[in-house]
Amino acid sequence: MRHSHIAVALAAALGTTVSFAAEAADPAGLAELKAQLAALQAKVAELETRTDAQSDINVGTQQSLDAMATTTPKVETKGGIKLTSADRKFEASLGGRIHFDAYAFDRDLAATTGTSEFRRARLTLSGKALGWDYKLEQDFAAGSNLDGLRDAWIATSLGGGKLTIGHFKPYRSMEELTSSNEILMMERPFASATGLFSGRQFQQGVGYQRAGDNYTAGFTVFNLRGASGARNEGMGAAGRVTFAPINTADSTLHFGGWASQENANRGSADLGATANYAGRRGPSLGIATTPGASGDSVTAYGVEAAGAFGPLFFQGEYVRASFGQALGGDQDVETWYLQGSWLLNGGHKVYKSATGVFGSPRVDRGLWELTARYDTIGNKDVADRKAGSAIVGLNYYVNPNLRFMFNYTRGDNELTGDETGQYAVRTQFSW
Repeated sequence: MRHSHIAVALAAALGTTVSFAAEAADPAGLAELKAQLAALQAKVAELETRTDAQSDINVGTQQSLDAMATTTPKVETKGGIKLTSADRKFEASLGGRIHFDAYAFDRDLAATTGTSEFRRARLTLSGKALGWDYKLEQDFAAGSNLDGLRDAWIATSLGGGKLTIGHFKPYRSMEELTSSNEILMMERPFASATGLFSGRQFQQGVGYQRAGDNYTAGFTVFNLRGASGARNEGMGAAGRVTFAPINTADSTLHFGGWASQENANRGSADLGATANYAGRRGPSLGIATTPGASGDSVTAYGVEAAGAFGPLFFQGEYVRASFGQALGGDQDVETWYLQGSWLLNGGHKVYKSATGVFGSPRVDRGLWELTARYDTIGNKDVADRKAGSAIVGLNYYVNPNLRFMFNYTRGDNELTGDETGQYAVRTQFSW
């Protein structure tokens, strides 16, 4: 022990002192020095005993802490609630989102009603179990039981990628695959389940996707049935690939392409494209429909480009789709949009390389974002079956969980000549 070394050194020093002092000191002084040395040695011995006892206590405490770390579940509360088992084989986190909207219309020809509603009110349970990921999400704003079921899947790593089984979005359309917590506008453009794939956002099936720092490649096979839909034999497939030749902390340039085919069969619902050209709860125009009982198909091909350079962001997609008809030739539908934003007081939209989409900017202070979009969809084979919209908006990110949104939409229905406008605001909270 280091105290023994101190004692020896002290003893040697004192001994030397004593040896020299002995020559000059009287016997009484020598006896006093010896008594002091003995007392000092006793104190050193006492300190050594205390130190050894404290070391034993420290070792015991550390062993107790190590035992607790390996037997006690870990609870985290940053950004949500997450529980991890002591053996790290099980994880569960609870999240959710609340999107509360209000609408008012600048009426033209179509009848509209201004209102408010919970656009989304979701609880999400996700985590891991023995090497498998899982996610279960219910949207109470969309209905009870299966009507509100959104993501419900399990997934595992396979061959350098991820295999997903259950109820999820097919790999098609960049904007469709972007989380509703992170979309630029309050509603998605027509090249998504908001238009081209109307009512066909989540499907039951199997998907496989690989991703790197600057690419993704995914493929899905699915039944033409959402969780609450009737049993049917319709099947579909979709695939998407993306590449980001530039992907740094401040700059990202993204390109992608995707294809989708939906084959109606016994019991399939109609496959339609519908444009809510003046925003949600506003007037709509049916663009094309493939009857489910016809056994025909809907085939779509899309290309996409997007980029974020400092505070500036842009994104666009162009899609051609063919809707099979029971009588006559197929009907071709064309849709495209271009949208962008400018973060007025700094910030940068994050690129999610694992899925090939852009998310919200990182927020460490209030951020203001000016947004705009032009969107159009039309049936090339039916005269005047075309709609479009122009949108300007403003987003305010209060913190990573809270965002306020404002959109003004000016819609255009070429069939009826209607040009309804909509004012819309959203309070969005997610965790």
